[in-house]
Amino acid sequence: MSAPCCDSCYDEAFDTRTAQSELRWYRSKGPRGHARRLAETLAAGGAAGLTVLDIGAGVGAVHHLLLDAGAASAVDVDASRPYLDAARSEAVRRGFAERVTFEHGDLTRMAERVAPADLVALDRVVCCHPDVVRLVSAAAARTRRRLGIVMPRETPWVRAGIALENLWERIRRSGYRAYVHPLAAVEAAATRAGLARYARQGLGPFWLLLAYERPGPLFPRVTAPRS
Repeated sequence: MSAPCCDSCYDEAFDTRTAQSELRWYRSKGPRGHARRLAETLAAGGAAGLTVLDIGAGVGAVHHLLLDAGAASAVDVDASRPYLDAARSEAVRRGFAERVTFEHGDLTRMAERVAPADLVALDRVVCCHPDVVRLVSAAAARTRRRLGIVMPRETPWVRAGIALENLWERIRRSGYRAYVHPLAAVEAAATRAGLARYARQGLGPFWLLLAYERPGPLFPRVTAPRS
């Protein structure tokens, strides 16, 4: 089993310059397409009154969209302090300061401190963690209703792009690495936690959206596009 990346690696890879650049983009152009699609898929049928756990939230785009859709509250867990600072400042600007809680750290190391939520998001996060089974298992265990994941496709050109990114990280002597994890491992971790997939959709040539739900009488099955 791979060991999680060192805490400082995430602060180096997703530093203040990166976080502030992403925040400027977000404030100028709004949420990126993958974040919008993930939030829409999680909120299918309505998000009013639900709780959100946004893991590796970046500037907070997904949980902002879900709060706009009526979610009651959100928890932002991120291993990058600069991204947490950016998300916190945006929450204040949007009037969400009282509805969002911020936790610094790797979910796989602090899972016992994180309460379950109705809607759980992993937006372009599994590619940043070496142990996809441990990460998805921790997220799925905290999913009361739906879990949404945006991850890289398993294609030669995506693998080549990730390899180039990792080469750059080695050149600059960073301990951070990106990964193209097997879809089968993600699926297995989610289903072992009692979740069933209800959506699978390609988001351009690089990303894949997966969404799972916890079947039960309180949460009727939803219909979402498949590809």
